[in-house]
Amino acid sequence: MAFSFCGNDKNISAYSVENGVLNNGCFVDALNLVPHVFLLFITFPILFIGWGSQSSKVQIHHNTWLHFPGHNMRWILTFLLLFVHVCEFAEGIVSNKVMNTDHLHLFMPAFMGFIAATTSVVYYHNIETSNFPKLLLVLFIYWVLAFITKSIKLWKFTEFGVGPQHLRFCITALLVILYGLLMAVEVNVIRVRKYVFFANPQKVKPPEDLQDLGVRFLQPFVNLLSKATYWWMNPLIMGAHKRPIELKKIGKLPIAMRALTNYLRLKDAYEDQRTPEDRDQNPSIWRSMYRAFGRPILLSSTFRYLADLLGFAGPLCISGIVKYLDVTEVVSSEDKKKETYLGVYFMSSAELLQNSSVLSVLLFLALVLQRTFLQASYYVTIETGINLRGALLAMIYNKILRLSTSNMSMGEMTLGQINNLVAIETNQLMWFLFLCPNLWAMPVQIVMGVILLYYLLGWSALVGASVIVLLAPVQYLIATKLADTQKNTLEHSTDRLKKTTEILKGIKLLKLYAWEDIFCGNVEDTRGKELTSLKTFAFYTSMSIFMNAAIPIAAVLATFVMHHFLNKSGPSPSEAFAALALFHILVTPLFLLSTVVRFAVKALVSVQKLGEFLQSDEIGDDSWRNGDISVSLNAGKKHTGMTKAINRKQPMRYQMDNYEQPIRRQMRPTETEDVAVKVSNGSFTWGNNLLTLSDINIRIPTGQLTMIVGQVGCGKSSLLLAMLGEMQAIDGVVHWSNKNRNSVAYAAQKSWLLNATLEENITFGSPFNKQRYKAVIDACSLQPDIDLLPFGDQTEIGERGINLSGGQRQRICVARALYQNTNIVFLDDPFSALDIHLSDHLMQEGILKFLQDDKRTVVLVTHKLQYLIHADWIIAMKDGSILREGTLKDIQTHDVELYDHWKTLMNRQDQELEKDTQQDSQTTLERKTLRRAFYSREAKNHVDDEDEEEVEEEDEEDDFSLIANRRSKIPWKVCWCYLSSGGFFMVFLMVFSKLIKHSVIVAIDYWLAVWTSSKTDSASLNETLSSGIPEDSHYLPVFITLCAAGITLCLITSLTVEFLGLSAATNLHHNLLNKILHAPIRFFDVTPLGQILNRFSADTNIIDQHIPPTLESLTRSTLLCLSAIGVISSITPAFLIALIPLSVAFYFIQKYFRVASKDLQDLDDSTQLPLLCHFSETAEGLTTIRAFRHEARFKQRMLELTDTNNTAYLFLSAANRWLEVRTDYLGAVIVLTAATASIWSSQYGLPAGGLVGLGLTYALTVSNYLNWVVRNLADLEVQMAAVTKVNSFLGTESENYEGSMEASQVPQDWPQDGEIKIQGLCVRYDPLLKPVLKHVNAYIKPGQKVGICGRTGSGKSSLSLAFFNMVDIFEGKIIIDGIDIYKLPLHTLRSRLSIILQDPVLFSGSIRFNLDPERECSDDRLWEALEIAQLKNMVKSLPGGLDAVVTEGGENFSVGQRQLFCLARAFVRKSSILIMDEATASIDMATENILQKVVMTAFADRTVVTIASAHHPHGRPGHCDEARKHRGVRQTQDSFGAGGRDVRLLRQS
Repeated sequence: MAFSFCGNDKNISAYSVENGVLNNGCFVDALNLVPHVFLLFITFPILFIGWGSQSSKVQIHHNTWLHFPGHNMRWILTFLLLFVHVCEFAEGIVSNKVMNTDHLHLFMPAFMGFIAATTSVVYYHNIETSNFPKLLLVLFIYWVLAFITKSIKLWKFTEFGVGPQHLRFCITALLVILYGLLMAVEVNVIRVRKYVFFANPQKVKPPEDLQDLGVRFLQPFVNLLSKATYWWMNPLIMGAHKRPIELKKIGKLPIAMRALTNYLRLKDAYEDQRTPEDRDQNPSIWRSMYRAFGRPILLSSTFRYLADLLGFAGPLCISGIVKYLDVTEVVSSEDKKKETYLGVYFMSSAELLQNSSVLSVLLFLALVLQRTFLQASYYVTIETGINLRGALLAMIYNKILRLSTSNMSMGEMTLGQINNLVAIETNQLMWFLFLCPNLWAMPVQIVMGVILLYYLLGWSALVGASVIVLLAPVQYLIATKLADTQKNTLEHSTDRLKKTTEILKGIKLLKLYAWEDIFCGNVEDTRGKELTSLKTFAFYTSMSIFMNAAIPIAAVLATFVMHHFLNKSGPSPSEAFAALALFHILVTPLFLLSTVVRFAVKALVSVQKLGEFLQSDEIGDDSWRNGDISVSLNAGKKHTGMTKAINRKQPMRYQMDNYEQPIRRQMRPTETEDVAVKVSNGSFTWGNNLLTLSDINIRIPTGQLTMIVGQVGCGKSSLLLAMLGEMQAIDGVVHWSNKNRNSVAYAAQKSWLLNATLEENITFGSPFNKQRYKAVIDACSLQPDIDLLPFGDQTEIGERGINLSGGQRQRICVARALYQNTNIVFLDDPFSALDIHLSDHLMQEGILKFLQDDKRTVVLVTHKLQYLIHADWIIAMKDGSILREGTLKDIQTHDVELYDHWKTLMNRQDQELEKDTQQDSQTTLERKTLRRAFYSREAKNHVDDEDEEEVEEEDEEDDFSLIANRRSKIPWKVCWCYLSSGGFFMVFLMVFSKLIKHSVIVAIDYWLAVWTSSKTDSASLNETLSSGIPEDSHYLPVFITLCAAGITLCLITSLTVEFLGLSAATNLHHNLLNKILHAPIRFFDVTPLGQILNRFSADTNIIDQHIPPTLESLTRSTLLCLSAIGVISSITPAFLIALIPLSVAFYFIQKYFRVASKDLQDLDDSTQLPLLCHFSETAEGLTTIRAFRHEARFKQRMLELTDTNNTAYLFLSAANRWLEVRTDYLGAVIVLTAATASIWSSQYGLPAGGLVGLGLTYALTVSNYLNWVVRNLADLEVQMAAVTKVNSFLGTESENYEGSMEASQVPQDWPQDGEIKIQGLCVRYDPLLKPVLKHVNAYIKPGQKVGICGRTGSGKSSLSLAFFNMVDIFEGKIIIDGIDIYKLPLHTLRSRLSIILQDPVLFSGSIRFNLDPERECSDDRLWEALEIAQLKNMVKSLPGGLDAVVTEGGENFSVGQRQLFCLARAFVRKSSILIMDEATASIDMATENILQKVVMTAFADRTVVTIASAHHPHGRPGHCDEARKHRGVRQTQDSFGAGGRDVRLLRQS
């Protein structure tokens, strides 16, 4: 029987037990099988029963709950045990080969031990998660039995003289130790948990995080195996395929990772550095970071070192495998005899390592471990980095809340700086933390690599290494250059965006004046500059990529050439390929080192900025500002519910008025004090040592209305802020009656809104009370505005309330102050942005009725003196001190002069009032613009949603598979579109050069393999060729040529990809700009400005800077992997069989990952914005937040936002780890299969040693590049979305610029007379919409002045647009001077007419550019135009005259002046027809009179068509074409007034 357990050698009776049972080696081995079999027999039934009944268990969240002591220790020991069993098994098999017959007992116990160890850990895990500690007894018995049997074996070995020089002895000793330790762990569990042998077992509860089902981030709670492989992420990543990941799905952070926890850690470390002796010492941020987060960084560095050291196992194993592949020397029989004890052969450790199969398994294990440690190191640093960022954000936020106001207003700390701290500096530090283990791991890695190279190749290796080291500074230089170029590019693109924004805002004017091409050229110029710096950027990027690819080639070249000249022969294959693998390992740290150094430098700068910020002045701690920070943090700890819940939970002081109270508040028992606030001898400063307020003695009477008046800039607002404690008190005291300070409502002069719904802005964290809310809304007359908003008071009012006008925002701020249930209300000039009707309403309803009825103390700063009669107490100020204080009567009797001065001012205000009532009130205008804004916003939301939804739309109900399919498809069409916009030649060049480059690189390595293999072959031939001619004379030149070619090709490919990207970016932007500028005006009505601008900003930026490097990286890593797999398969075709399951696995991994990664990236982006907004909001509204005492609530909100963003980011990085661990393991399997295949083939004498080395070196690189393929694919997919968006705009129809007549057929001076005939005109905006004008007929004589009136929406403006062919004329025609305008080329038509629009539009540039962008007119003509528009003197006085600067939107001129500029602009263009479209709606009387005069005189000989609203009171020259909503047209001619002007009634529906 060939397979007997103890072997059946002829001369040895294997089964005899004459010398005692235990002295038979085979029996001892059999004894060792007992414990393993025992364990398997007992645990299998338990496990199966357990698994069977799993379904009945309630699925709790605690199935990840690890609560047995020594948990991690047990996992580590079990892993070690498994490894030792593998070694034991290998040793047994190899020893067995030496024997004459098979001895099963050499490896069978090892195999069973391996299975038993695996079972033990599975069993343990199930017991732990289901919490049945009693069942652990089985394991305890197993460890004891195994320990005893192994000890017997060891004891017998020593008896028979087997010692540490034999491998089997060492393995057995290790097993004894491991079993002993596991036994100890088991005893410890019994000792702590007392589950058996004790009367009362210990009760345990899961940690808080696991009881909270909202916590979904389980990395800290799962067992080691799941931690290392991110197994717990599987459901999330697989699930993303069916349903997109939402915020709900990723839940909350575990407590230890929340911003609050980390903030407290960092703050303690920071504060601890302040010693009692030296309170003012500035704590070092570095030291506090180290104290708070040092330990995880050390842990990560340890992992990193382990990974790096294991990384060197690869090259060494390769060299061993190649070396021992052909060596089949059998141990000589004498040696065998010497090492035989107990009837079997014992081998030494070195002997085992000379077996290539053993080495390939070792290589596989080393790779798996190395990758696991590396990913663990990355994960730990990233988690720490995120924790640090959360802590820093909280620290910055707390500081912002305590910044002294003077800092903000005196410009020491601008909003920009604070935003930079939040957005840039904290991220720099986070990134530095991510990379910092590299700082100390890399030098070690480099030194180790060089030592190993020297060991393999001697001195020549140092030459190669020095090439790498010397080129590192060049890479650093390139990296710094890249950063600089990026700054330049940013400046140019900001400039370009500004110009684009202006063009889009004034697009209607550009089209009406036919100036699109001029302005388009303008933007193209700026874009040209931007592209120049992008070219530089592309060049440096490609240099960096080139260096990275070419350095290893150069190093290998230098090394082998040197080696050739020093040793007169090339190296052996095993040395050569180990060296090759080492060079690949060395390049990465050197390439990264430049990046890490750059980040370290940036981090130093960031820390310095942070330090300065944290040391800046804080607001004074008054007695009433007590302990608010400690309160807030405890409050934060108590309720960490979901966001919504928090907003409802109030900071403590509201609790008392939470009960449904009627609107009147009860008189408080202590209302007897008559002074609410008293300031005595106050002198206050804004911190620049200049007194802003001096000698202030005032009192604010309780429950009365106090008004503060005075000129602009006399310190009224400062007085309010001084009372609120915002200013630095140099002298004097502010005394608040004891219950008042904590309840002040304050409405600042500059309105400040939150990014929240309108209702939240008004309630501002107070409980919602419907009656009260309604009363406040009515008092501030907000109802009409609310009705206009798309979602009423649930509308989000945007970033800083952008979508509301000044008056609306101010009323909301006042409403907030009224709504708060506080004793004192401070209103700082609430009327400044309101027109007269609203001011009166607010004064009567809000202040006099609502607040006074409530007996609240009101302090009102105002310029409207007509309200002084309502005041109970007046404080008059002048130049920072108090002029008078008292009632109006007091002042009338004591200071007559002041009273009279007030009277004259009041009269003037009354006159303004009369003029104001005639005008279209400002509020109606505001509401009109609001309505417009929201019309376009709804359209925008609609379009954007379509963008997003198109994927989900498909059959939501049942057809999930379809969606999943759509979501996991790679957008090939878009990629092709992107590439083709780069030009076909470039695409061809890129593909071609890439393929050739990779072929050449393979050729270099292949040549190396042939060259080195020829050595070993020639060695055997040496006896015949004793003449000693060097055989390899032709190898070297070919090698050098190939290397040179490779380096050149690296340069070419890196340049082609970058410049392909550049030309694609150039073309896409050029086409986009042209398409959009030539789109019909309707496009701009439907598409919101923000959406168009996004295409020009964010999307263009991605196309310019992000896609090319991603594309490069993707093509490179893909080609590397493909060439590697090609090489391996060509050397050992057997590898192809294993390739099929591997590629299937890879396909599924990347498919799942790409979808999940995209979702998580979106979540990360979308949660970042609210956080940044919250910071800038807080910084802007500091005074308000502090006056209301809402610091705690805002901190809570900040912590929530930070945590949400950190959760998304953590999940994103965990998903990346998930992918990398899986692709790395796949890579390891590829290496294992490649090695096995080579060993197997080599038995049939197929590949030469050199080729095997080549194959394995390539297999090693695959494991590095597989995850890059997937990650780049995922990134490219996200980035291609930008191309998709740009493409969607490239599809818009352009206006038809041609016309049916040639431009040359139109007379030069057309239109000469200005005669207009309108015949049966029908107009619509879009073929899908209803017509706006139907069958309009009219005749306007040359030189006539005509008025067209009608209600809003009756089609007046549409008619004016029809003159310019801006709308779709689908029937009828307009004939001007005998030519049908529909036939004219658009440019000709529009450049011959003039128009003045309702909203004056000016562009940034010079005045000359605004009047005549085409540069056609002489200066005299321009001055003449300015004179007519009565602007000549004003322009003369400006520096530069006609070349004076106009800022963006003409902000440096008043609205009236801007309208006059537009008039001058119309005059410069000498056309005989002028159209005025409600040109006077937004200007004052004086300007309007000028306009009227000019039209009468300067345009006397021209035809003027004026469009006016029917309700405009001012007489207009001209005849009134009433556009009314009736069908059919009636013309009446009526002569009235002079000049035979006639009135026309235009009726249409």
